[in-house]
Amino acid sequence: MPYAIRRPDPRGPRLRGAFTALVTPFAADGSVDEAAFRRLVTWQLESGIDGLVPCGTTGESPTLSADERERLIAIAVDLRNGRPWRRRATVVAGTGSNDTAASIRATRRAAELGADAALVVAPYYNRPDQRMLEAHFRAIADDGDLPIVVYNVPGRTGTNVEADTFLRLAEHPRVVAVKEASGNLEQIARICRDRPADVAVLAGDDAATLAVLAMGGSGVVSVASNEIPAEMVALCAAGLGGDWRGARRIHERWLPLLLANFRGGPNPVPVKAALALMGILPTDHLRAPLLPLELVARERLAGLLRELDLLDPGAQGMDGASDGALDGAAAGSRAEGAA
Repeated sequence: MPYAIRRPDPRGPRLRGAFTALVTPFAADGSVDEAAFRRLVTWQLESGIDGLVPCGTTGESPTLSADERERLIAIAVDLRNGRPWRRRATVVAGTGSNDTAASIRATRRAAELGADAALVVAPYYNRPDQRMLEAHFRAIADDGDLPIVVYNVPGRTGTNVEADTFLRLAEHPRVVAVKEASGNLEQIARICRDRPADVAVLAGDDAATLAVLAMGGSGVVSVASNEIPAEMVALCAAGLGGDWRGARRIHERWLPLLLANFRGGPNPVPVKAALALMGILPTDHLRAPLLPLELVARERLAGLLRELDLLDPGAQGMDGASDGALDGAAAGSRAEGAA
């Protein structure tokens, strides 16, 4: 039976379009590179991105301290609020963990810092059942002081937020969206069909963006928009505007990159390597246990970036040294204008 009720008092932002799951740049000493993060966020805003998602799993949130997470959220909010951009991006802060009380505290703090909504991942490792998942998300929606986006990614968490569970959660006025990365098109189609009209369905896998839009979804929380923000915005705008030929053309053009971001290492290993090769980040440092992309995979990625005209033809692959320096870096950086 459809759950598509109309809520008389919808709350929170209406989430539509492309939302960048921001990477977190690190310096050689392992500290957060705030200057590089500021350049990345500014470039995203200049590119017209619909939303910013700091401190998600693409941002290596499990290895960030609470102080670091708060600082990154504050920077994203401050830059968004700093001047009038051609599009006012929504800031959706990653606040979820496998600890309900800690997730509530992090969500409240994100609200104090000015975030518009919170991205709350399903609890990982402890693998709650559907009853427990529902109670977890309801507690955060009740007490977290922000609208929440339920993040379903069974491949990382070991548990699936089933369609019926999410649709019950979607009746809560503070549950404003789901980021669906289950890869289960039947489940996503049911949610798209039966959700309340003011609840967004966001693809959690770049390669599925076109399919989710075609089923009536609202956009994507994107890894690839770290690299190609304007192009992911255009893909979502075309689909949401009914220009399916244009949306398919953009999807097909960038599909190799959407897939490459998940080859050779777990996210965000490949995308950080790509951003360093493109000159958007100074290095692709990660925090252990993650390690940089291996040399063979790095050279393969560099070749693809050249084919897609994302890399200066004279740039070489990264040398694989521990400092992540570019060997023959591109003459110009796509992010330079954001400095």
